[in-house]
Amino acid sequence: MVDVAREAGVALSTVSRVVNQDPTVGADFARRVQTAITTLGYRPDEQARQLRRGTSRTIGMAAREMSARNPVLAEFELGAHAAGLVVLGASTADDVERERSVVLSMAHRGFDGVLMEPIGTDHSYLASEIASGLAVVAVDRPVSGPDTDAVLSDNTAGIRLAYRQLADHGHRRIAYIGDHERIFTGHERASAFRACLAADGRPQTGLVHTGETEQARISEAVRAVLSAEVRATALVCGNVTTTFAVLAHLAAEVPRGQRPAMVGFDDFPLAELLDPPLTVIAQHTGEMAHAALRLMTARLAELERAVETVTVPVSLIARGSGEIPPRE
Repeated sequence: MVDVAREAGVALSTVSRVVNQDPTVGADFARRVQTAITTLGYRPDEQARQLRRGTSRTIGMAAREMSARNPVLAEFELGAHAAGLVVLGASTADDVERERSVVLSMAHRGFDGVLMEPIGTDHSYLASEIASGLAVVAVDRPVSGPDTDAVLSDNTAGIRLAYRQLADHGHRRIAYIGDHERIFTGHERASAFRACLAADGRPQTGLVHTGETEQARISEAVRAVLSAEVRATALVCGNVTTTFAVLAHLAAEVPRGQRPAMVGFDDFPLAELLDPPLTVIAQHTGEMAHAALRLMTARLAELERAVETVTVPVSLIARGSGEIPPRE
């Protein structure tokens, strides 16, 4: 803090007030201090602050189940416990600023490593934490910025499997509805679908719909692809949230005999109980979790080891919805 004060040309007490987010600090002083912090790579010692305050400002949650919606985390927790590691989780709620706050808070509280499902487009703030010894493993999507270990699904192969399954059952007007393409998986899967259309010499106009995974947006996309202008007879859904929204729309607005064939990306427990049972591209979450745990423990043991990316294969589970012939 003395170095930061000297660099910024302010009193040590001013640095302390800025670091502790005192709103009474003038904007010019705050800017100078923040610039000095960035220049010098200063990081507050959170453990020292905790000793001074006598509190950690951290609450633990020992709930019966926090990972039911994230099978990779569920498997990772089991393996970590067996390896003598404690996993304390926090949700980022798909919010970029919340992700940054959560990850930096974990780093500053002395966590040895962080398992991330990255959502932001700039993780450059992790560089100094990694240099200071934080082990980072990304799951499902890579970190944008510093090189880190990562475990990914084979998104391109999964979309090809989904598309080919529908095409092999006679569909020529296949549409895709997926996540926003600012997200790595959203971009990978949409790009792979466009490549499938191009390889078959089919136009893409009106057949590819990406964006936020909100019911209103997805319902509008379903209406568009089933319209008289587009006439899609089959759908590929880009992730499980999109699948749920598409199913909700079809149940509310499309008579059973007029519903398109469908393949979803991601399996879920009730998929085989639907009518018809849902054909899916299944990600092998157990294998992903085991790979993530292996990378994490290896990184903790040897911080300087070469960065590694593991791509886990996917598989198609044919249950019925993807095998319905076109109704034309």
